Amino acid sequence: MKKKTALQALLASTLAASLTACGSGSTASTDGNSASTPAAGGNDKKGETITITFQNIYPDPTEPKNAMLKKIVADYQSKNPKIKIELDTLNTDQQKLKLKTQAASKEVPDITIVNPAAQMKPFVDAGLFAPLNDMVAQNGLKDTFQSSILDSYTFNNNLYALPDGNNIGVVYYNKELFKQAGVEVPKTFEEIVDVVKKLKAKNIQPFAIGEKDSWTGSFLFMNILLRTNGGPGFLQSVLDGKKTFTDPAFTDAVDSFQDLVQAGAFQEGATSFDYNAGENLFKTGKAAMYYMGTWATGAIETSSVNGKVGVFKFPTVKGKGNPDEFMLAPGSAFAVSANSKHLKETKDFLNYFMLNFPKEAFTAKGAVGLAQKVDGDFKAAGYSDMAMEVLGLFKQVKGGDLAFDNTMNPGTAQGHLTSIQNLFVQKKNAQDVAKEHQTAYESNKK
Repeated sequence: MKKKTALQALLASTLAASLTACGSGSTASTDGNSASTPAAGGNDKKGETITITFQNIYPDPTEPKNAMLKKIVADYQSKNPKIKIELDTLNTDQQKLKLKTQAASKEVPDITIVNPAAQMKPFVDAGLFAPLNDMVAQNGLKDTFQSSILDSYTFNNNLYALPDGNNIGVVYYNKELFKQAGVEVPKTFEEIVDVVKKLKAKNIQPFAIGEKDSWTGSFLFMNILLRTNGGPGFLQSVLDGKKTFTDPAFTDAVDSFQDLVQAGAFQEGATSFDYNAGENLFKTGKAAMYYMGTWATGAIETSSVNGKVGVFKFPTVKGKGNPDEFMLAPGSAFAVSANSKHLKETKDFLNYFMLNFPKEAFTAKGAVGLAQKVDGDFKAAGYSDMAMEVLGLFKQVKGGDLAFDNTMNPGTAQGHLTSIQNLFVQKKNAQDVAKEHQTAYESNKK
């Protein structure tokens, strides 16, 4: 696997050229066609229907990718009547937990969802996924992807998953609620905290978040760290032995993050809201700001606040950082079980699915931030001004960092997620938070 610094540069150049969307949508519902068993393959006899289990994270019926998923599956089944695609639809954190259980018993679904780089590596090392090099050569599929994006899913020259997106972290804001509170778009992090206080004074919820899915708070925290570190690479410096988590860049990020929490930025009981419940607060006009990856654009565009929303770059923190450096989010990706009983048929379906993904996502207003090239005029197709604004930000990307759990091993990442989640519940000394992280890192270092 390439070093993260090289990967970050490649991702930044990809984003600047023509960026793409991520499927990190989460909710607590399961699709009506959900598989009843996690085992790969089906119990089919020769000549009878072949069942392919397709685990996915598009559960929200109001989100464009949910409709797109069902349409492609229906189209494929109509053309291949002896193939049944059984959808196991979960939210992001549920799917991660379920896959861990399935992996332990080597009963991975025919198609499952993985995240890039460090999150994916243990599954690859365990031999659970089938290489897809041969599959992407079919029908020119490989050429549909943005330059360099597949590197995040490649180990030892073998490609093991196909991503749905490639995104950046931004702040969405409700223009009407900003106007009601008499506030302007903040140009520094300190101004964000001030805006939070002014919104609170007008009884307007400042930020929405779904911190029951703990990666959401981590994603925001890491953007703060990207700034306090003065640029990308803090976690790589830790991995290289050049820094520890007790470094001032990290403790400054903890203090700034807690300034936001303590100012009342997030809704009460934030850790009991999952991703979709948190996002729904913003989509229904009940919160003024929402920090998230640009994959959220499609869901916001099809909500009741469409036409009222703008976006802004995450600003400097304590005068540090470059707003043109973003949290980079190569998307969740589709992997195929190495033990699938119907490996050929599964690969054929996934090939069809990915070839049709850009066109159907574009039609469903869900093509902002795809990992694949999109052939279409977004403005002419009726995409909102907000979506066009997001597309413009992609062209300004000068670099950035990957998420914590895409950089560190799973044990260290879990320690981090728990530590940051706890900050939503109680204020802690930044040095203690740093020590929690350093202990998790030292305990899980191989």
